[in-house]
Amino acid sequence: MMNRVSLKLVQTWASFGPRFLPFADVATPDLPLSRLLRLSLFQVTVGMALVLLVGTLNRVMIVELDVPASLVGVMISLPLLFAPFRALIGFKSDIHQSALGWRRVPFIFRGTMIQFGGLAIMPFALLVLSGGGESARYPIWVGQFGAGVAFLLVGAGLHTVQTIGLALATDLAPSESQPKVVGLMYVMLLVGMIISAVTFGALLANFSPLRLIQVIQGCAIITLVFNTMASWKQEGRNAARRNPAKQQPSFRESWESFAQGGHAVRRLLSVGLGTMGFSMADVLLEPYGGQILHLSVGATTSLTATLAAGGLIGLALASRVLSRGADPFRMASYGALTGIPAFILVIAASPADEPFFFAMGTLMVGFGAGLFGHGTLTATMNLAPRNQVGLALGAWGASQAVAAGLAIAIGGILRDIVATMPLRGEFGPATGYMCVYALEIILLMWTLIAMAPLIRPDRQSKAQSQLGSP
Repeated sequence: MMNRVSLKLVQTWASFGPRFLPFADVATPDLPLSRLLRLSLFQVTVGMALVLLVGTLNRVMIVELDVPASLVGVMISLPLLFAPFRALIGFKSDIHQSALGWRRVPFIFRGTMIQFGGLAIMPFALLVLSGGGESARYPIWVGQFGAGVAFLLVGAGLHTVQTIGLALATDLAPSESQPKVVGLMYVMLLVGMIISAVTFGALLANFSPLRLIQVIQGCAIITLVFNTMASWKQEGRNAARRNPAKQQPSFRESWESFAQGGHAVRRLLSVGLGTMGFSMADVLLEPYGGQILHLSVGATTSLTATLAAGGLIGLALASRVLSRGADPFRMASYGALTGIPAFILVIAASPADEPFFFAMGTLMVGFGAGLFGHGTLTATMNLAPRNQVGLALGAWGASQAVAAGLAIAIGGILRDIVATMPLRGEFGPATGYMCVYALEIILLMWTLIAMAPLIRPDRQSKAQSQLGSP
């Protein structure tokens, strides 16, 4: 009797799972959900590294270690120097020949070890850079050099791991499941960032140099363990990849072939413009809420959660719609279109002195960015030639990372320039922020123009949806 009841419960849960459990329907007999979740652990380590570099160490270096803000800005921007090489890394993984017959796993291992090395030396370099305590006996250039090397290594490692991890996910997932795989990977990135931010804040509440060393080197250990678990038994060994004498195309030849097919350059331009349109205000939203709308620290901090919530809603909706055969470029254009009224609401919050406008605008910015990011990555995965998956995803990642870095720098510089101008109109200190938000609206309009030729006609989208093709 009990066995029959247990069997009935299991059958009921299995029937409800794909409908109510997040991403339960992304699994296939050849790619179960447990294997996908394990693979997505590499995104958790990437999110952890991003929070550590951009958030936690940003504050620790300036406040606790008394490092000049200009030097901190240079250090944090160093990982972006490696972003343009993501296309080359993806290409190398496409043509890699090894005695074990693997393409992707060796690059994930190398990226992990590079990131591990950067995190291992980083806390000691930062302590020397601060010039306090026992570290005062070392020349300051030793700390600057060590910190620069550490940040470069972490950046090189995380860019390598993310590029190759996404390429491996594309190799494993059938084409009809790729939109949901993209959504799962994005969600795991956000999960890693949220959990890491809360954990770092709690561990470093009572700051000490020893605690800083423990936290950063703990991140190194977690990165090594999680990335090993993520890649364990994911890629099959192929005897055809064991011949090192096999003639392979050069990067230039592969790039020229990639650039000539499927409006590749226009796709990358659209990704760059849209990413700049959504990223320029990343570091300005909280100061805008505090300085202009006079919100408390707790209220402005909650904006991060609001932005993430909007992104999760956008990712969930995009995964559901794109899995039914919708055009990913159309979805991305909807995201850019959503961003325009979102930033208008953010701008209007100042003259109206209405924090509700600001909160709604922030939520819509996250929602639009979720739609846009999911759409462009899904399109890249769908359109990538099977022998150029790594190159295509590397080019997408390079375009996105470089555009985000430039946007953040331009946004901060533009805001400071306008703030120092003697004539700022009737909006006063808000003028600098409003100029940045207005520029983001213009960039999103340019994104829509650049993406328009990429969108499939609506009839074709419906026909492919009915046929079940991605």
